[in-house]
Order: sequence, then structure tokens, then C-alpha cells
Amino acid sequence: MALVKISHLSRVFDVSKPWLNRMIERRPKAYLTAVSDVDFEVPARSTYALVGESGSGKSTIGKMLVGLLQPSEGSVLIDGVDLAQEKDPAKVAAVRGDIQMIFQDPYASLNPRWRVRDIIVEPVAARGGKTDGLAEKLLEQVGLSVQDVGKYPHEFSGGQRQRICIARALASDPRLIVCDEPTSALDVSVQAQVLNLMSDLKDDLGLTYVFISHDLTVVRHMADRIGVLYLGRLVEEAAPGDLFAAPKHPYTQMLLEAAPQMDGFGREIAPPEGEIPDPINPPSGCAFHPRCPIAQDICKTTRPPMRQIGATRTACHLAE
Repeated sequence: MALVKISHLSRVFDVSKPWLNRMIERRPKAYLTAVSDVDFEVPARSTYALVGESGSGKSTIGKMLVGLLQPSEGSVLIDGVDLAQEKDPAKVAAVRGDIQMIFQDPYASLNPRWRVRDIIVEPVAARGGKTDGLAEKLLEQVGLSVQDVGKYPHEFSGGQRQRICIARALASDPRLIVCDEPTSALDVSVQAQVLNLMSDLKDDLGLTYVFISHDLTVVRHMADRIGVLYLGRLVEEAAPGDLFAAPKHPYTQMLLEAAPQMDGFGREIAPPEGEIPDPINPPSGCAFHPRCPIAQDICKTTRPPMRQIGATRTACHLAE
């Protein structure tokens, strides 16, 4: 059974100007569609990666997963419980205790006035749990020293701060951790250390990750399955081997061509054409058609359904 099941998930933001400005300028309300009709499942003890350009809706989906945002449409089921619709407070509390999040900027997500001990045990202390020795145990688990419990966040490097964030996420013994670009603020050598740590913890503790990233080289080694987002829509989903060997969607092909390659010295690649369309006024049909090199008339008028082609799910009329 899937630990996470997302069905027809959408999120629309009202980005209208204040009422008086709209009246003077005679403008209607403006709505931004950040996520549009997304479906996917995450089995327990696996890593599902969401990739795409900035503005593709990755972080919005992550925030809806942990309950920081409510869906406009659709559902997010965590272990069979819909946090937005469930009426039983006990069920909601139990499921919320199984979810944690690791944020992109480790320094911004740590309280600068709190010592490391208080930061790490906060998720447990908030629920009235026992915290004796917990911070020291978790610091050792993430590769830091027991002596660090009395320090403040500014006394650590970026990689060490992210390890503190991981320790805090582990404190409540979660089953699901949503990782919102956890290594993008770190240099390459530290990225590798943090990713190896997360991979080891997943195996040792039986964790499930939803890993949000724009870096294809990272998700290739971390993920069991990868979902590619474009303008809030899931356009392709496959295992890393299938996605990198034979991408079906033109957008995925464009991303892979633009990614750095170890053996790609001296290669010449045409830069991606066009800009991401305005999400307040998205294109009709397939959202990628204004930038697609193989677009046809049907792409401009009809939104392609998500369909299975071999081991890959893709939303493209011309995927074959």
C-alpha cells in the first residue's frame, strides 16, 4: 500500500490587486495556478523525487503534503488519511506526527536564539514526549558531536546546520520526510556528505522521502521514482533508469540535454527555447506547446492525459 497518494491535486492562489486598485483600473481578479491536476503515489520506504524548473510547483506540492497549505482541489492521503478533510482530531494528530520537513535554507529554518538542544527536541517537547538525552543521540546519528548541544546555529557551517535540521526531523520518529531542496544551498562536496547521510538514514530507519530538487544528477542517485513537473503539471514519471535512458516527454528531453555531463566537455547544445509561460494566464492544451519542437495543432487545443507507455507515465500526445 502507498504511504502517500495524491489525486487530482490542484492549488490556485488569488494574486489580485486590492479591491480599490481593481475598481480604478477596471481589472478583474487574477488567479495563479501553481499546481494543476497532479496524481502520483509514494510507496513506503522509497524515495519519490519531484523535479522541474523554478515555478513548476514543486515546493507548493511539498507544503500541501505536510499540511502547510490546503489543496484547492483534489486530495492528499497520508497512510489513508486526508489531512484536509478528516474530522477526527486524533487521526489527524497521529498522521501529522509521522511527517516532517527539511527546508532549503538551513539557517533560515533554525531559531537563532535557541541552542541546538532545544531546536532538535522541539517536535517531541511540543507533544509532551520525553527529551532526556534525545538531542545528544540524534547529533551523533547525523555525524556531529555531543558537545554541540549547547551551541547556537551561527556557530556551525552550512552543512552542519543542515545536519541539525535532519536531526530535528528525525526527533519525532517520522515515517515520511519531505525534503525541499535540502542541498541546494551547499557546495558540492558537502552536498555529497548530506545526501549519503540521508540515504543511510533511510535504509537504517525505514524512512520514506519526497525529495524536491531542480538538480537531475542528485535525484538520479537518490530516487526510486522521478516525477517531472512543468507549470504545475506532472508531465512524466518513471524510474531513474528509464527516465535517463529513454525520456518520453520533450520537456524531460530538454532538461536532460541541458544538464551537466561528466563526459560532455566541448559539446555544443542549443539553449532551451522560449520562456516559461505566465502561470496566471497559462497556454491552452499542453502547457509546454509554445516551447515544444514537435508541437502540432492538437497540442495547442487539447490537454494531454497522463498515460502509461511501457514503464513510463507521460502526458504527451506524441510520446510514441
